[in-house]
Amino acid sequence: MSTYSRIYPHVIPEIEDWPIFKLSEDRKNFVAEVEQFTLNRLMESNTPEVTDLISKTIFQERVRIKEEPWKVDPPNERQFWRRVRKRLIEDSLDKPNEEAVQNNREILQLIIHRYAEEIVGTFRKQTFLFARRFLTLFFTRLLNTAAGGSIFGSKHRLQDRLLLAGRTEAVRGLFAKGTVVVVPTHFSNLDSILIGFAMDAFAGLPSFSYGAGLNLYNTGYTAYFMNRLGAYRVDRRKKNAVYLETLKSMSNLSIQRGTNSLFFPGGTRSRSGALETKLKLGLLGTVVEAQRALYQKGENTKIFVVPAILGYHFVLEAPFLVEQYLRQIGKERYIRAKDDFYSIPQLIKFTWQFFSQSNDITVAFGQPMDVLGNPVDAEGRSYDKYGTPIDVREYFLGGESVTEDLQRESEYTKTLAERIVERYHKDNVVLSSHLVAYAAFQLLKRQNQRLDLYGILRLPNDEYVFPKESLYDIIEQLQQRLIEMHGEGDIQLADPIYWKPEELVRDGIRHIGSYHVEKPLRFNKAGNIVSDNFKLLFFYHNRLSTYDLQRFIQWRKRAMEEVEPNDA
Repeated sequence: MSTYSRIYPHVIPEIEDWPIFKLSEDRKNFVAEVEQFTLNRLMESNTPEVTDLISKTIFQERVRIKEEPWKVDPPNERQFWRRVRKRLIEDSLDKPNEEAVQNNREILQLIIHRYAEEIVGTFRKQTFLFARRFLTLFFTRLLNTAAGGSIFGSKHRLQDRLLLAGRTEAVRGLFAKGTVVVVPTHFSNLDSILIGFAMDAFAGLPSFSYGAGLNLYNTGYTAYFMNRLGAYRVDRRKKNAVYLETLKSMSNLSIQRGTNSLFFPGGTRSRSGALETKLKLGLLGTVVEAQRALYQKGENTKIFVVPAILGYHFVLEAPFLVEQYLRQIGKERYIRAKDDFYSIPQLIKFTWQFFSQSNDITVAFGQPMDVLGNPVDAEGRSYDKYGTPIDVREYFLGGESVTEDLQRESEYTKTLAERIVERYHKDNVVLSSHLVAYAAFQLLKRQNQRLDLYGILRLPNDEYVFPKESLYDIIEQLQQRLIEMHGEGDIQLADPIYWKPEELVRDGIRHIGSYHVEKPLRFNKAGNIVSDNFKLLFFYHNRLSTYDLQRFIQWRKRAMEEVEPNDA
């Protein structure tokens, strides 16, 4: 799949007409609506269960405050929950049923109000316009090359480095047909900023309501912008049912209001570097519920779900993420190496590489679908797996009218998650660095078959050289398989994947992990292919690990060549 750098005009030219702007202008009423909706949901159960719900919430919050305090937390956290606990004991426990119900309602309302005010964001036009200008400069610097000129020079246009792929025009057309929910893959803390910028600056889409981790608000500058760019706050420390219900109510009601939404259904960044295979169903479920609620109101507004796949040659946090992943799956088998990233020589080297390397990032819009996971065309019409047009409304009928059936909608949500994962894999654009990293790590594994993953990662990398001919041979075999898959619609390929293996390897090594001090792969002074860090190589290899490509490698005798000494 060829990426392109066309810049589209905005589908909604005036910012004041954007749904996120209108929602922010009515924030007070929206917060009240979220509070009432959440309260009604939670009060549907009987009094003892509500009392227990409040008690558990208080307990979990007091544990969070003690064990995981953050700078962004309000200064009166302890006092608030102390007052709530006292009120529960005095006003609800051992009270007559009718009195307890009313008191529980008031206590719940107090908690929900606190959560709703924390979660619901705002959108300020002037802040957005400033952020747009700043991010243009930031991404130009990040993706451009300054070799041979000033570090603030520009040899390439930004649109030649930040590339759109996939069904951009189809997605643009859907804004006139209904409400769009974008569900991207998640690899880096840059993802929210990157995809928001790409959709605004290149795809011409209005800003989305998007979830941002509350931890990102720990610094003043970040908090200032996040608080004014439409982001709603998600605190992953809070696991209690009241908070989660408030968060889901906010998502549900904002979508019902026609606010285009963006959230990461994987829940958190991929620690392994692999594409997501399982998604969290909480916020996805609100998309299904919102569609049913609109039909119940007699509205025919359709909700469209658009997978978006981010493609990086580098992930800035890769060293940290892969460490976390290996600790999680390895436990006692994993021995963490010393991290000397913060030494002065390493920092100087990192800074130079930042300003002297060029890179590309791709944003691929996948096949748009309805809330049931069925593909939709440019007009927003849904089709089943046989290509027959269907009416989504009929799937929410109970008799002759639309009815709420949470069990049925739970099954729809699971199906939607499966379809999104499927599209992640089919619409993923394979970059040269992905393929080279995958082939190199497969070769490393093959030459060390007696070792498990942790044994391989503990090998002394300064003694290993990747045999070029063997690597080229593996690359060529994988190219053939990937081209077959592309022909069947099972994957997308960047242009270098069609190049000769020698050229592809050189391009992949030039780009892979560009800003890491320790390179996953590089050419040494003798022209041999070596690795400074097998863990990073493993991380980038994982981008293709879910495709089972190793089955299509025919190992030749030369793949078992002796390891040559590494001339660094």
